[in-house]
Amino acid sequence: MKFRRRSAPEVIGFQIAPMVDILLVLLCFFIVTWSFARKEMELDVKVPAAQSGKEPVSTVNQTVLNVKQDGTVVWNRKVVSLAELLPRLQELSRLYPDYAIIMRGDKDAKYQAITAVLDTCRAAGIWNVAFATDKVE
Repeated sequence: MKFRRRSAPEVIGFQIAPMVDILLVLLCFFIVTWSFARKEMELDVKVPAAQSGKEPVSTVNQTVLNVKQDGTVVWNRKVVSLAELLPRLQELSRLYPDYAIIMRGDKDAKYQAITAVLDTCRAAGIWNVAFATDKVE
């Protein structure tokens, strides 16, 4: 009786398809997290320049408030009134006692509009307020 010889198993080389799948998943992950990590910058708000400004250190518990030239307040790309802003800031202050507000006031905005937002932050119990500036060229 004659038996068949078994052929030696073929060595499977490096498979590229699973690697492409993993790279596409990683690419999608980084694109999604990048879009959430962007800072809120209103392009029509021109902040004043300062010589002694520092680069901002981004933290988790912070919000950017933009005060436009006409005095409107923009939060998360939505215009909010001071009456709407107060309960939101009170809730954030209650949840996170060290919550930070970064105020981007337009250089041509009236000082009264900026102090109104400062008063609202203080009424909500938020004490950590910083002002954004540009670098002097």
